[in-house]
Amino acid sequence: MSYPIIKISSQHIDSFAQALDSVARELRYLAFTQAPPREVTVAYVEQNIAENWPHFIALDGDKVIGWCDIASMHRPVSVHSGVLGLGIIREYRGQGIGKRLLSTALQAAKERGLSRVVLTVREQNEIAIQLYKNFGFFQEGRHIKAVKINGNYENHLSMALLIPENE
Repeated sequence: MSYPIIKISSQHIDSFAQALDSVARELRYLAFTQAPPREVTVAYVEQNIAENWPHFIALDGDKVIGWCDIASMHRPVSVHSGVLGLGIIREYRGQGIGKRLLSTALQAAKERGLSRVVLTVREQNEIAIQLYKNFGFFQEGRHIKAVKINGNYENHLSMALLIPENE
């Protein structure tokens, strides 16, 4: 089944927050263990919409089942860069949704004039790392013991994609 990929809108904030919370509570992929408070999520999404940052969702009916956003670094010297976030609800993984979301977000980043997209990914998340590499991301560094969950440490990899400016 092919799920539609659309730009996020305010009407999807609550469903987006539920998807974010679902993936966060797995304690395996994201940089937090649950979704941020609703007001933080609302502010984040509304800022992405207002500033036209790439923020796309995959839908099953009205339910957000995945997302990919590229957000501002909020620094004048980094206006050419964005930070990528991506997640797919567990039961929808392995269907190419992440690939479609990432492709859509990167195209929008290029159209917006970004020349650099960065991310961090847990070193054990080999499926995501391979996805990012397939899109041209490369490893810039490793953050040792960057995450500690239930007494266990994990490393983060820093990855970046440089977008050619005149294509």
